[in-house]
Amino acid sequence: MTRIYFEKYDSEKDFSDYYKLLSNKEVMDMNYGRPFTMEEAKMVFNKLLKINKKHEKFGYFKIFEIDKKKLIGLAGIIIKENSIEADVQYLLFPEYWDKGYGTEVLEELLNIARKDKNIKNVIGITDPNNIASRKILLKRGFLSEKVYEIEDGSLAEKFINTLEFK
Repeated sequence: MTRIYFEKYDSEKDFSDYYKLLSNKEVMDMNYGRPFTMEEAKMVFNKLLKINKKHEKFGYFKIFEIDKKKLIGLAGIIIKENSIEADVQYLLFPEYWDKGYGTEVLEELLNIARKDKNIKNVIGITDPNNIASRKILLKRGFLSEKVYEIEDGSLAEKFINTLEFK
């Protein structure tokens, strides 16, 4: 039984929830190396809204805990230009780490991908030192494809899951 549900980000009224996550030092240190400034978050949020308008079923979502109807994070599934691959990503508030929520979020994102028969591969990218994220990806059938250097000089690890349709 799942403990979460998704709601798509759909308007400016969602920005404050979005910014709570992107300005959280613990969350962002783990994912981007630092929190976003208000200006950076607004710029990224506007791009997020454009992506969400472009695709009905894909995009960025607020993650809520079913029981308390409380915001616990953000999830995204983004179709690549070739339409046969999708990138998945998620951020959770620290109080939801190490409790199985990441696994549930990733499974829900994979379920969304499986509904589109054109998507053959799902990509997940994480810091190679983020042991929890690596473990979640591997547990859900992702395979490490490569470790590479990103623009800021730090390392990223690309994982790929070749979808099997249920």
